[in-house]
Amino acid sequence: MATAFAPTKLTATVPLHGSHENRLLLPIRLAPPSSFLGSTRSLSLRRLNHSNATRRSPVVSVQEVVKEKQSTNNTSLLITKEEGLELYEDMILGRSFEDMCAQMYYRGKMFGFVHLYNGQEAVSTGFIKLLTKSDSVVSTYRDHVHALSKGVSARAVMSELFGKVTGCCRGQGGSMHMFSKEHNMLGGFAFIGEGIPVATGAAFSSKYRREVLKQDCDDVTVAFFGDGTCNNGQFFECLNMAALYKLPIIFVVENNLWAIGMSHLRATSDPEIWKKGPAFGMPGVHVDGMDVLKVREVAKEAVTRARRGEGPTLVECETYRFRGHSLADPDELRDAAEKAKYAARDPIAALKKYLIENKLAKEAELKSIEKKIDELVEEAVEFADASPQPGRSQLLENVFADPKGFGIGPDGRYRCEDPKFTEGTAQV
Repeated sequence: MATAFAPTKLTATVPLHGSHENRLLLPIRLAPPSSFLGSTRSLSLRRLNHSNATRRSPVVSVQEVVKEKQSTNNTSLLITKEEGLELYEDMILGRSFEDMCAQMYYRGKMFGFVHLYNGQEAVSTGFIKLLTKSDSVVSTYRDHVHALSKGVSARAVMSELFGKVTGCCRGQGGSMHMFSKEHNMLGGFAFIGEGIPVATGAAFSSKYRREVLKQDCDDVTVAFFGDGTCNNGQFFECLNMAALYKLPIIFVVENNLWAIGMSHLRATSDPEIWKKGPAFGMPGVHVDGMDVLKVREVAKEAVTRARRGEGPTLVECETYRFRGHSLADPDELRDAAEKAKYAARDPIAALKKYLIENKLAKEAELKSIEKKIDELVEEAVEFADASPQPGRSQLLENVFADPKGFGIGPDGRYRCEDPKFTEGTAQV
């Protein structure tokens, strides 16, 4: 049955380090050309010029698109029923959780900037639900849903947003800094591009443990970041290092077409971000980020390559956020027609339609999941609201690796517990 989730794939070959004759050819599945508002031209891969004789090593680039494969069996499905229900539940959890965050923010339960993920759920779910617990994820300031997809409980994430000791960072991280050692959620990062070097380091650690320490380690790292980050120097430096050392990392660009209030098309000389991958010697892939099954197919290929030791992949997921940049953003800059176009392509509604039309799930089963998630999110709010605030003695914990002389006095007590600690400062 033809749907928006038809299993259409393109195949390209990617030469990796070595001579032109002896290069290693790797299959990469790509999404069909995009018709998104953010696209300026067809996003099919093409042969790039590599006639520069001054280079010491060959230019490594995506060669060309081999003609599109047509499915020989129109009834073949991309997922099983169990996989479909897992994807749906994770996406519903992300959407419901973020909707609740908006309510709690406006009720004064959360403070500072809160950036919601509504509309982009297909990217988080499509990648993270393929990972193992020991794989690592690095996020941005829009990190709640990445943490949830990686297995951090709704209780722990909501409590962190409420600034409570039961939060995943004991209330010290807040909205933009979700971290969980247990789940290898290596943090949300408030500054753009800040998490990419951390992710690259995590991938280097995996390779070092495997190749130098001879440990049984095939862990991969997924770094999420937005289109606004892709003109940042750290992005290019880390692409170079990852390709140079063939690190097991996937760079995932969540291109929602807007960097706060700056249109992607106005901010970069070439809006096709995926092309920066081949420039550094790694596959570059563009995929419809509003389609969880297409994202998942690309993610499978990229994760498998990384586990095999074949190096990094750059994936551009073209998606759209349904809310403003943050809950403090009135969202007046984006055109109403543009917002309506993407709202009609809601990734959750598309997956629901696919599951029902292909008899993978009944309406009642999906309603049951939605009810279950509503109850889970409500319970998370109740738990967070009832949890205690951090004590003042926690103020300087996790700030210095060796706090002697900084946060702790010679007597072993926290300096902030001394009544004179805040003497002469404004009392808040």
